[in-house]
Amino acid sequence: MNKDFISIHDITRYEFHELLDLATKIKENPDKYRKTLKGQVLAMVFEKPSLRTRMTFEVGMHELGGKGIYLSPAEIQIGTRETIEDVAHNLERWVDGIMIRTFSHDTVVRLARASSVPVINGLSDLSHPCQGMADFLTLREKKGGLAGVKLAYLGDGNNVCHSLMLAAAKAGTSMAVGTPKGFEPNPGITKLALEDGKETGFSLLITNDPKEAVRNADAVYTDVWASMGQESEKEARAKIFASFQVSPALMAQAKPDAIFLHCLPAHREEEVSASVFESPQSVVFDQAENRLHAQKAIMVTLMGNRKKNG
Repeated sequence: MNKDFISIHDITRYEFHELLDLATKIKENPDKYRKTLKGQVLAMVFEKPSLRTRMTFEVGMHELGGKGIYLSPAEIQIGTRETIEDVAHNLERWVDGIMIRTFSHDTVVRLARASSVPVINGLSDLSHPCQGMADFLTLREKKGGLAGVKLAYLGDGNNVCHSLMLAAAKAGTSMAVGTPKGFEPNPGITKLALEDGKETGFSLLITNDPKEAVRNADAVYTDVWASMGQESEKEARAKIFASFQVSPALMAQAKPDAIFLHCLPAHREEEVSASVFESPQSVVFDQAENRLHAQKAIMVTLMGNRKKNG
């Protein structure tokens, strides 16, 4: 595996399944891994706040025997107070890995390029790969496998959608993206996903019809309509995306045993109705828990190998 975890596209199909297998092993027997990263430190750089990202990385490092140190926007001001490269060269002298949750994907790429220690993308405007790994761990647990499963995503063709597409391509999962016209996924990511999925059985449908996207789906996924940094667009987006709300009527287009997924935080009665969010079909908190296990697998793979080989 590469030094860094920046995008699911960057890992092989074999490495993708290896990470999921390791996450499952860690989840089933956490005590076995309690000293795996003993004495190691992860710098956690945040330009955007997050409940799940901070807790799962910090708890994950603690449970692997190491320590996570939170660095707020005020403490670093990456790219403003110091260049991205200077931040990388400072941090690499003190820590064994860096996780960054930022706005620009270029910040992650530049940080990884300059750093001699592993860099993990905790979120960027283009990609949310840790979320994607947790989502497919959840999908595999609930559906017993990934090949041939249909995942429907409704909403903005954003960073979460991009990582789901790339993960589906590695897994051989069928994916349908239902989004309003003009909000489709990045064409470059779409092209990468189609290339990655050529030999896995992956298929991709991008449609402006939410019912077409959800029809016969095994899982239905949505995200907020206005992400952090898009608050000024919230009112306009609410009107544009209204027909894409995951309601009981829309869920009825999916298979009877379909599950509902959301990366959280969720806005009830906006992108999802409260009745769906709180229904037995909803597995959103299992999904949130799996951020911990999936990220542990990523840290063990990157930082554990570094400890062994360094």
